[in-house]
Amino acid sequence: MAEPSSTSSGVQQLISRIRDEGVQAGQAEADQILKDAKTQAAKIVSEAKADAAATHDKATAEIESEKTAALEALRLAARDTTLELRSSIISGFESYVKRLVSAQTADEEVVKCIVLVLAGHAVDEFIKDKDLRVRVSDALFEREDRSDPKRARQTVLEITSEMLREGIELVPASDVHGGARVQVVGDDLEVDLSDEAVSELILRHLLPRFRAILEGVE
Repeated sequence: MAEPSSTSSGVQQLISRIRDEGVQAGQAEADQILKDAKTQAAKIVSEAKADAAATHDKATAEIESEKTAALEALRLAARDTTLELRSSIISGFESYVKRLVSAQTADEEVVKCIVLVLAGHAVDEFIKDKDLRVRVSDALFEREDRSDPKRARQTVLEITSEMLREGIELVPASDVHGGARVQVVGDDLEVDLSDEAVSELILRHLLPRFRAILEGVE
């Protein structure tokens, strides 16, 4: 009877041993799987963090680049706007000076004074024995003053009578709007005090200072 009991005990031990070894092997495999999973998870997290950091750095660099480009575009736009505004102001100033000079030099009495001064200066200083042609606005020969229709024509006649004694010809010119131009007949010499010449002379002296004022130098 003792032999079966011993056999049964041995079988039981074998079963227990197989079970224990199987459990240990399973546990070891489970531990390895868990370890591998943790390692893989850590790797995935690390790669994800690296990708996120790279994406963040790239996005930051792109934002900074776009910010720099936008600021440069704004700077250029501001510069261009300032230049355009300054050019517009200077152009307006030039137009204002030209209109003012043109209005003043178109006045009959002013024209008379300019013509007489020009003719006298030209004759005394440069011409002497040569013939002169004085070109003035043709509007002076046609203009009528409502309050005194004969005023403009009378002014022209007064100038002519003053200058005929000097042998000087008064000529209407469509390209002279104000002031006058004295030309030497048969010679390439002209004394110019037309509205355009006076405007240019005034602007030559005023514009540099006007630009300095715009730029805050003065």
